[in-house]
Amino acid sequence: MPKVPRGVSLVVGLGVSGRAICRHLSRLGVRYMVADTRTAPPGLEDFRVAHPDIEIHCGPLTTLDISEAEEVVLSPGVDPKSAGLESLADHTRLATGEPRLVGEIALFVRACQAPIVAITGSNAKSTVTTLIGDMAREAGHRVAVGGNLGTPALDLLMDEPEAALYVLELSSFQLEFTPWLGADIAVFLNLSADHLDRHGDMAGYRAAKLPIFRGARHAVVNAEDPMTWPTARLVDQDAFTTRTPRCDEWGIGCHQGGDWLLHGDEPLMPAADVRLPGRHNQANALAALAVGHRLGLPMAVMCSVLRRFTGLPHRGELIADVNGVRWINDSKGTNVGATLAAIEGLGPTLEGRLVLLAGGVGKGADFLPLAKPLARFGREAILFGEDAGKLASALDGQVALSRVDHLESAMARAVKVARPGDCVLLSPACASLDQFVNYQARGEAFRRFASHLVSEGQS
Repeated sequence: MPKVPRGVSLVVGLGVSGRAICRHLSRLGVRYMVADTRTAPPGLEDFRVAHPDIEIHCGPLTTLDISEAEEVVLSPGVDPKSAGLESLADHTRLATGEPRLVGEIALFVRACQAPIVAITGSNAKSTVTTLIGDMAREAGHRVAVGGNLGTPALDLLMDEPEAALYVLELSSFQLEFTPWLGADIAVFLNLSADHLDRHGDMAGYRAAKLPIFRGARHAVVNAEDPMTWPTARLVDQDAFTTRTPRCDEWGIGCHQGGDWLLHGDEPLMPAADVRLPGRHNQANALAALAVGHRLGLPMAVMCSVLRRFTGLPHRGELIADVNGVRWINDSKGTNVGATLAAIEGLGPTLEGRLVLLAGGVGKGADFLPLAKPLARFGREAILFGEDAGKLASALDGQVALSRVDHLESAMARAVKVARPGDCVLLSPACASLDQFVNYQARGEAFRRFASHLVSEGQS
């Protein structure tokens, strides 16, 4: 059986993050080898060309002796319960007292010399991360943005070494093996069922995200979701809410006869001026404002960003407004929590009702939480894909239902049923892999259809 030599680190996984880990270790001159459980991982030959001196083990980890590895660095996509990693599951410690099994963000923390803003949550991480980065840049700060979004964190250290601030989106997969983060500001936006196939249950999922608070100077949490609160209250902690704020909270309340974003009783800007549609995005705006305030960013600058930020592709993205019907692409809504947030966020803002396009691979999710808000805000749910039947069972009797084979047919149906003042919302509550290569391809299909409606002048 091949063996990891004593004093050599092992990188497990040759995906995007795994390759970034390897580039980082090579820059530092660390001795390491690589393992991937796949017999022929994509891009293997390109990796060999880039790292000709690195030994690579492909295949089950049970066929590699890792007992003397100096450190095992796990890529986020690799399940720590994978066969062959059992001996490291309890974080066996080296003589130095450091954990023996770590993730990429642990390496980032060791090397980073600038403050970190870290953002996690089941939904809206990318939107809030991007907003904070845009606000900091607009205020004149040299900021690097990445992590689970865009550029891997370790590559940021090479690409933008002079950054005065790092803003990172971090997933549960990245956080669960980060023994110490030490973020200047740690943000936990929300928690809803996702990745339970890896984390087991909601308690396990939350536990995987809580390391975001380890060593944090400040925290920003969701006042309406106690699952986002640290187990021990930090000295400096801000909370955001879609309700009227209490004390020093960031929230939404009445001012000058309309809804405004507020910090305590201080009015900041009309809620309707936030370019991103829906109450849920106003909550995202408040979270970003709370972070920016802690960073000392001018309020006028931050509000200016909120007035023009149109959102990220496939994340609540307004594609078209034709004959009074809005078409919104939320293809990134791959779990029930994301779709629930979109329905509850958009519903109260509409003159009409929602036409929901949903379906795909449900990953064993419970769709029942969607029933009541759709009864309140929905005109029709048009269901497609592998788990359309499960969605129909959960929503039966709460909203008008249609079942079709594919998204294309769902969009054609939406044209027929949507009325002026309505919103056609693609927020599938499911993964896309039954019919599309990824959620981006699904969103692009929606974009093409809705854009065609614009060119044809119909809805």
